[in-house]
Amino acid sequence: MIIEETGIEGLKVVKPQVFADARGYFFETYNEQRYFEAGIDYQFVQDNISSSQYGVVRGLHFQKPPYSQAKLVQVISGCVLDVAVDLRTDSPTYGKHFSVELTGENHWQFIIPRGFAHGFSVLSDEAVFTYKCDNLYNPKSEGGVRFDDPTLAIDWKIDLANAITSEKDTKHPFFTELEKLF
Repeated sequence: MIIEETGIEGLKVVKPQVFADARGYFFETYNEQRYFEAGIDYQFVQDNISSSQYGVVRGLHFQKPPYSQAKLVQVISGCVLDVAVDLRTDSPTYGKHFSVELTGENHWQFIIPRGFAHGFSVLSDEAVFTYKCDNLYNPKSEGGVRFDDPTLAIDWKIDLANAITSEKDTKHPFFTELEKLF
């Protein structure tokens, strides 16, 4: 596997080794020993899958301490623009974001440490998205930042006027209104 740094500490893109032939392909989506040897030492305790259609924006979500979560995310089919925003107030990249296109064809993964808001937009007709978390979900610890925040100026690669979002995601605070949690 190849691990690429993003310029934001802890945020990494993982490109697994894929073995393909006339039958299809095979690759390891996770191997604790190999990830630990590569310096990715999370103990994942929960796996999630979501399915969404074109134009859906999910996020920007996070879990407040002490229930914050690191994530290993990947697309099984389709294409998403995956985005992480650094919420760590002591970080030199506080308030900066990084985005990457994850697809069912490239098989890339995105490592998102604790202290980040996370979201994605669906760029294909449909996408199946999977992620591992290193802490259990706690509904009372939910937090979020507006996906359309002008300060963050994220290019979601879709027309936000037609974005499909949850009502909850439209009510998150803007970045400048966010409580300093990390």
